[in-house]
Amino acid sequence: MTGYPLPIRRLIGEFSKFPGIGEKTAARLAAFVLQSSTPDMERLAETILEVKKKITLCRVCYNLAEQDLCDICRDASRDRGIICVVEDTDSLVAIEESGGFKGTYHVLHGVLSPADGIGPEQLHLADLARRVKDDGVREVLVATNPSVQGETTALLIKRLLNEMDVTVTRIALGVPLGGNLKYIDKMTMAKAIEFRRGV
Repeated sequence: MTGYPLPIRRLIGEFSKFPGIGEKTAARLAAFVLQSSTPDMERLAETILEVKKKITLCRVCYNLAEQDLCDICRDASRDRGIICVVEDTDSLVAIEESGGFKGTYHVLHGVLSPADGIGPEQLHLADLARRVKDDGVREVLVATNPSVQGETTALLIKRLLNEMDVTVTRIALGVPLGGNLKYIDKMTMAKAIEFRRGV
């Protein structure tokens, strides 16, 4: 962007690398940095560096962690007999915030997408199979998104665990609580009928 001094152009360029941040939003963020106090921006810079230095992946489930194990894997009250497989940590956080799941997790950090070079090896699926085999897991709940890639990944997990003594389940898909049927799209309605349950 012409008209800005070089350091501001560089800052706008760095902000533009963030997902969902275009050049105009990046310029607004740069303006915010300029208007903020130096101590506030020093704290922001220190926090960013702290995250990069201290956050790693849990050696068991691949959740974000400050130590070798994440908080969930260290929690002795969690049911280790059930593993919920999620695409990313945002999905894990959403499930945790619901309060409805008390087992452990396995974070894939993506979905199967051969065109993008993402295969079973990149998704830590061998580690999932090892956990099921070694840890006496009785259920694997697949909570990937209801996209083509999410569904393909769910089917791959089902096939991978087919020969093991474990129940593989899938999160229910369909009409949201409080939803109005006349506004539901065809795919969601089809899934709601497919995954119907007894009353």
